[in-house]
Amino acid sequence: MREIEIIAPNFKRRLSGVTSTIVQLIPKQIELGCRIVTLGPGLPAHLPKLDLSRLPGLWLRPRRHAVRVWHARRNNEMLAGLVLKSLLRMPLKLVFTSAAQRRHSRYTRWLIRRMDAVIATSDRSGSFLKVPHTVIQHGVDLKLFHPPETADDRMAATDLPGKYLIGCFGRVRHQKGTDLFVKAMIELLPRHPDWTAVVCGRVTAEHKGFGEELTKSVADAGLSDRIRFLGEVPDIRPWYRRATLYVAPSRNEGFGLTPLEAMASCTAVVASDAGAYSEMIVPGETGAVVPAGDGEALTRAIAAYLSDPEETLRQGDNAVRHVRLNFALEKEATAISAIYDQLLGGR
Repeated sequence: MREIEIIAPNFKRRLSGVTSTIVQLIPKQIELGCRIVTLGPGLPAHLPKLDLSRLPGLWLRPRRHAVRVWHARRNNEMLAGLVLKSLLRMPLKLVFTSAAQRRHSRYTRWLIRRMDAVIATSDRSGSFLKVPHTVIQHGVDLKLFHPPETADDRMAATDLPGKYLIGCFGRVRHQKGTDLFVKAMIELLPRHPDWTAVVCGRVTAEHKGFGEELTKSVADAGLSDRIRFLGEVPDIRPWYRRATLYVAPSRNEGFGLTPLEAMASCTAVVASDAGAYSEMIVPGETGAVVPAGDGEALTRAIAAYLSDPEETLRQGDNAVRHVRLNFALEKEATAISAIYDQLLGGR
């Protein structure tokens, strides 16, 4: 226990964007020397974990510092940290990372004011905070998401028709704008026979009707062979590399990592301005940004890329360089570690 200096709770069993961030970030933080553990369900076995039965050990100070850091990313995690620190008098400093793109509730604002440090994942999310904060944008693991390297990374490795692939990945639901993508494909693909579209992502029970309507609209248009619904694939990474263009049409989003994952894979991106998408993309150089929920603007932006595959490929090349320079996961991990060091009082 005395070697543990950072605790990253994850109080949600189901996979979410926050959980994905923790899973990717913690190994990088460990590489940088952070003595960090997770706490809670729904995390893979390879991450170091603190069992609930060992929580009383937090009354013991860590070997190198007078306090530990509790890094919360949800309201219930902030509350738990506050109870441990203020009621149980455990030597903790509290950090909260906010990705919300909306005005916080009174309760959330009350919790945030009691944090020792606050991180915003984008300038936009930071604009909704009423306390001092540091903007640290999410990064992407460049070892996992990279340009095509083998034959399996190419469009030709699939059984799909056409020469170029356009993809939309993530849960199939209204919030994610999957319908806007499908509608754009129904309109555009008949004019661009070299392109095929894929939708990868899970359809949960509550959105089953939504998914069935999309499938029916594609069938009615006679495009079932060129607009494929692949469901939840075992590994999404090769599909990023096979795509020439990626579309992120979300109506609303917290941060949203998929455009970064696509660009790191040498794929140009058309995205809405939901979440932090507009802060990731350089319009005309790595992709395009359109107003969230504007299907016509989305269709127009996609059409320009389908009409000029060479330009699309050029912007994909630019995207790799852009992500490596600005959105490497190591950069995020280093910036967060600096916050930890400040709270721990240096090392």
